[in-house]
Amino acid sequence: MHFDELKIGMMVETAHARIEKEKMIAFALDYDNIPLHTDEEYAKSTPFGKLIAPGMMSFLSVWAKYLEVDFFGEELLAGKSSKIEWMKPVYADDVLCGKATVTNLIKRNERNGIVEVSIDVYNQNGELVLKNVTEAVVKISNQ
Repeated sequence: MHFDELKIGMMVETAHARIEKEKMIAFALDYDNIPLHTDEEYAKSTPFGKLIAPGMMSFLSVWAKYLEVDFFGEELLAGKSSKIEWMKPVYADDVLCGKATVTNLIKRNERNGIVEVSIDVYNQNGELVLKNVTEAVVKISNQ
């Protein structure tokens, strides 16, 4: 979808993403190797009471589902920025779903604009676990 076809408030929901324990631990060992994500005995002694998923894994699990929606298609030129805020822990076997909403549109020039998309991610209990704001550079149509 071209920049000039987008409207603030447009929204899509992602497919569900299940956090599998084995993948969670493997991701943590590769990218976020701290005991809270990898050591079950240690995790029992924390306020969480058990292992929690690395925050980036939680986000990327839903991000992959968001990309399947293909909001912009071939009109996407590049990503510009991304900010993530974690609200609640994500555990093994949690099922996450994202709601992506266009929250800002800024025309840069005659060729492209910046689209701000806010993604709220919820677990299977409807609890908000993380928020993401991403900016993408998107083509303007050649009217």
